[in-house]
Amino acid sequence: MSSELRAPRSAEETSEAAERPEASDRERSRPEAVLELDGIRKSYDGTPVIGGLSLTVRDGELLTLLGPSGCGKTTTLRLIAGLERPDEGTVRLGGQAVTGDGFVPAEQRDVGVVFQEFALFPHLSARENIAFGIDEWPDAERRERVEELLELVGLADHGDKAPDELSGGQQQRVALARSLAPEPRLLLLDEPFSNLDVDLRVEMREEVREILKETGVTAVSVTHDQEEAMSISDRVAVMNDGTIEQINTPEEVFQRPESKFVAGFLGHASFVAGEVRDDCVETDIGCVPLDRIHGLTDAYTGSEVDLMVRPDDVEARPAGGEAANGEVVHRRYLGPTVLYRVETDSGDVVGCTHNHADKVSLDDPVFATIVAEHDLAWFPRDGRTAGRDATERER
Repeated sequence: MSSELRAPRSAEETSEAAERPEASDRERSRPEAVLELDGIRKSYDGTPVIGGLSLTVRDGELLTLLGPSGCGKTTTLRLIAGLERPDEGTVRLGGQAVTGDGFVPAEQRDVGVVFQEFALFPHLSARENIAFGIDEWPDAERRERVEELLELVGLADHGDKAPDELSGGQQQRVALARSLAPEPRLLLLDEPFSNLDVDLRVEMREEVREILKETGVTAVSVTHDQEEAMSISDRVAVMNDGTIEQINTPEEVFQRPESKFVAGFLGHASFVAGEVRDDCVETDIGCVPLDRIHGLTDAYTGSEVDLMVRPDDVEARPAGGEAANGEVVHRRYLGPTVLYRVETDSGDVVGCTHNHADKVSLDDPVFATIVAEHDLAWFPRDGRTAGRDATERER
């Protein structure tokens, strides 16, 4: 077996492989696809914003598009909603194309949208705001649906209040109830928590997830907040420059990033240079056994790699003389913890967190070591995408 280092499949290839149907009982039992994006491209004034994006969202799933400002996530949401037309590619809802020659406008797509500004009508009560989108329903059914939703979002006693008489969290619940009222096949959430203060944001995202799961609604959310995406999503699609870098469960994306961009965007990530030995990877801060590195085998002996470590994977203790292998070059007090950055003898800089009571000062010489008890991700030296074992690549 060759020890040549190779990058994994591209984001598009990974997405396509994940979506490819297989004749198995497990595949046949998967929920139906509510939303499909196939090769979507969008440019403004000749500048590409979305480039060949494909994904599938299945019935009852909550998928979050996560990425920095300008990565194309809100444009993707607008293309799904029908507020923009793609230059190329197809959007399908419930298996039916809603783009191309038979473009279906937003109001006919049976898609609900919750905007970050909530966009409630100030002259209407909470009850009237919720009823606004179903005014064509028979009176009795409309009243029943509105009361049902007020109860669902915990506002049964606030139906007669105007928006300015409600808190930010209550206004968001009204906006959510209004979007759910017509029983849309898909709900889109555009940075729904960004206008709330930090504590309320945490509370509301948990409540919104519970409401969506209770109603069984399929949803696509957009955010730049990593913690939000990790906490509410069934799957996360990490976007960069108009493409999906990786799409998977929050745990898989965080623990096994497929690119250095994903690794760095999802929390603090450091990269430690190492050389593959017979049974471990030798680094400045210790020799890590091969069986603790995801997909790395002794077939790569002699190769140079970068190991990804997060602050809780590294420990640094004061040391002097030859015992030290690094120096503290940054210290940030965070309350319960302190974040340190340690420059190793070879010039790598790694982050580590300690309890707030630990006493390690700036410029102190330290002995740093990797203490992770889980598999570490690895990357070919200077490579952008994560490495994989050859048997995994050949699948």
